[in-house]
Amino acid sequence: MDGLAWVFAYGSLMWRPGFAYEASEPARLDGHHRALCVSSRVHRGTPQRPGLVLGLDLGGSCEGRAIGVARAREAEVLTYLDERELVTDVYERRLLPVRLASGRIVEAWCYVVRRDHEQYLGRLPEPERLQRILRAQGISGSCVEYLHNTVAHLRAMGIREPELERLAALTARS
Repeated sequence: MDGLAWVFAYGSLMWRPGFAYEASEPARLDGHHRALCVSSRVHRGTPQRPGLVLGLDLGGSCEGRAIGVARAREAEVLTYLDERELVTDVYERRLLPVRLASGRIVEAWCYVVRRDHEQYLGRLPEPERLQRILRAQGISGSCVEYLHNTVAHLRAMGIREPELERLAALTARS
């Protein structure tokens, strides 16, 4: 797996990376955790009906996937990901160490939420989170679909996210 550039996936990149890759394996990022903390005005909402999506927020750790691409394609993949993830600059691309399932540590590109950005919401009360998830739809689909896909892919990887699972169960009943 030498000669690969790595990207850390923790949300929709896990099931819809949008680019070909040479390797993909479970990985862990320390120092950041997966959180529904970003107001989505494009992909999973609109300015009038903003949705709620994941961000890598400070503290804790995050289990996800490391996706490896040939170094020769790194710039092409990052251009694609920047256009997808940095549409409103709520995320910042950083190169951070992640631990692969094999135990090896690699530097991976991570899209980390900017806490100083107006779209960073922190931890909203559950009723507000549910309202945003249930009503919002953007160019990439609905927030409900996004939440359910994320939970399904995390479960398939053996990753438990009790808060996301609870929200998914509540939105399935609505």
